Amino acid sequence: MVEFAKMHGLGNDFMVLDLVSQDCNMSAEQIRAWADRHTGVGFDQLLVVEPPTEPDADFRYRIFNADGGEAQQCGNGARCVASYISHRGLSPKPQLQLQTLGGPITTTLLDANTVEVDMGAPRLAADQVPYDEAHAVAAGPLSYFLETKSQRWEVTPLSMGNPHGVVFVENITQAPVATAGEELTDHPFFPEGANIGFCQVVDPGFIRLRVFERGAGETRACGSGACAAVAAGRLHGRLGERVKVSLPGGKTRVCWQGREATVRMTGPATLVFEARIEI
Repeated sequence: MVEFAKMHGLGNDFMVLDLVSQDCNMSAEQIRAWADRHTGVGFDQLLVVEPPTEPDADFRYRIFNADGGEAQQCGNGARCVASYISHRGLSPKPQLQLQTLGGPITTTLLDANTVEVDMGAPRLAADQVPYDEAHAVAAGPLSYFLETKSQRWEVTPLSMGNPHGVVFVENITQAPVATAGEELTDHPFFPEGANIGFCQVVDPGFIRLRVFERGAGETRACGSGACAAVAAGRLHGRLGERVKVSLPGGKTRVCWQGREATVRMTGPATLVFEARIEI
């Protein structure tokens, strides 16, 4: 048996495992079984807290998508992990340095249910996202035209520790997130796949966003996607430094001062229940 928590950040839901105080060997098959919403726990991602392997980190934070594949970063998950570490009594520190596959991030527990995450600076270079210019046509200094079965899309690629493609749309409710998201996330332009954010700019301080996440499909919220959308909007001169992001699961706030600065995101982390499961 292993103890776990079910948590969510704006409806982006997680199974969270503490592998600091207990042991569990997981296969991709086991993760897929747990992720099943009819016969398992059901979640968008599995989050794992482990002892760090880097000297400056407090904990190692790992993310597995519902398909069993490991992801580099998850902003909503980071908030939940920070809250869970405190709830579980693994650390008394309100500020934590977390080691992730996508690089280090810092979390600050503002209260029991609210966490600020410093996601680091956006990465724009082709080898850092990554993306392959041979499979697209330049639309400008920051964006590319990508051809899909349905139509041509203008996409801004960047990384927030994991690859993202941001598409600006006029009406978020009419955006074909399921079909276009699947086509774009698997486009050869993104050799490792990407999370695709469909972003409607309402005004310089407010956007509406829907995200198709690789390995999970459209989720209720995506923290790294919110950061990517704000960064893309700022780079295109469409957004200010502080932006409220409305996602299907709720709202979060993102602050980015611009190039070289880190992106900070603040939002809720909700514990739904704790339980044990056979392994």
